[in-house]
Amino acid sequence: MQALKHTAATQVVILVGCVAAAWSVELVDQVAYRGSLERFGIHPRDVAALWGILAAPLLHLGWVHLLANTGPFVVLGWLVMLRKISDFLVVTALAILIGGLGVWLFGAPNSIHVGASGLIFGYLGYLLARGYFERSLWAMLLGIVALVLYGGVLWGVLPGQRGISWEGHLFGFVGGVAAARLLVPSRPRERSVPMRRAAG
Repeated sequence: MQALKHTAATQVVILVGCVAAAWSVELVDQVAYRGSLERFGIHPRDVAALWGILAAPLLHLGWVHLLANTGPFVVLGWLVMLRKISDFLVVTALAILIGGLGVWLFGAPNSIHVGASGLIFGYLGYLLARGYFERSLWAMLLGIVALVLYGGVLWGVLPGQRGISWEGHLFGFVGGVAAARLLVPSRPRERSVPMRRAAG
């Protein structure tokens, strides 16, 4: 019981810390920089701005954008770390790196991409893919819960929505799937047993 309480407390600290960091950045952005920190997001194919891949998840286009991302981040992030906190760290890292690099390589020219939605799609992709790869009851249950709660946002990986970084959504999702493939151990192949023929 004590171990469960400690784990739960650690989960809360991590999630609250991440949310506090994003809200603190937005507060500084609005008060001190009048919303101009978005320029430090991802600039596709701009080598000098590659580090924006790491900054982008903390930057948002105002309070409404940040608020819209906070709820899904907390819920899906918690579902990811329910099994292991280390899973959350791996999924977060791959969603940021693969998602960010995908945006940097394939994003529209003269655009800037910011926001934690790539992370959110990474968590969703991980939960769905883990259920598929692992095929355990627990993994499939978490995937179903994620799908029921946020499956509707999957349309966000498709192009055509003005002002929406569908590239961030798509490649963040890919990063989550990659994390699931990495974290789920491969099943050993069953050896084929030669069939014996018998006359009746």
